[in-house]
Amino acid sequence: MGQKLSPADLALYRAVDEILHYVWDPIGISDTPEMRDEYHGYVPQVFGLLRNGGDEEAIASYLGKVVSERMGLSINAEHDKKIARLLLDWKEFLDDQHA
Repeated sequence: MGQKLSPADLALYRAVDEILHYVWDPIGISDTPEMRDEYHGYVPQVFGLLRNGGDEEAIASYLGKVVSERMGLSINAEHDKKIARLLLDWKEFLDDQHA
């Protein structure tokens, strides 16, 4: 059985989902409503990294591995770092909002 998320964790989980879909979007499907769930499988891992103190490097590395190993695409390390920084900024913002 799944664990219920706190309001802060739920907000972060939703932010991760939206950032991965609308900003990270390595296969370019963010404008296709039918593909809204394409990146859902990566949300729990990214959320876990954020909640467990993962830093920019760890998050960017995970995103790069997903792109190269699961999608068969070339890694864009700068983009992955930008996304990791954005995710960390959102975590900090949401933590402050729910403190």
